[in-house]
Amino acid sequence: FVQQTKWSLQLMTQRALEAESNVEKLKQEISVLQGELESSKVKNENLKAGQTTDPAAVKRNIDFALQNLHKIITGANWSIRQLTLGVESLHFVAEVLESTGKISEVEAEKE
Repeated sequence: FVQQTKWSLQLMTQRALEAESNVEKLKQEISVLQGELESSKVKNENLKAGQTTDPAAVKRNIDFALQNLHKIITGANWSIRQLTLGVESLHFVAEVLESTGKISEVEAEKE
């Protein structure tokens, strides 16, 4: 019984040491993450204020905005072409209906 108790005590001691080691590692990781969080908060505030000091970041933001603008322009051009084709189709249908109406009037007058 004493040996089993000693063995259990050693096992619990080993587990406690491992847990303490894990706690220390987690504390260090939390510290690093808190530093990164603070840095991200500062960068975020700078971006919100438009005060970024990194020229490369400014260039990336401008390039990103330009790419999106070109996509929007392309989409708008496509939409305008589709609308133009639709208008032309509607004009054609209107002409056909006018012609049909005139033909119907002429046929009605003949009768």
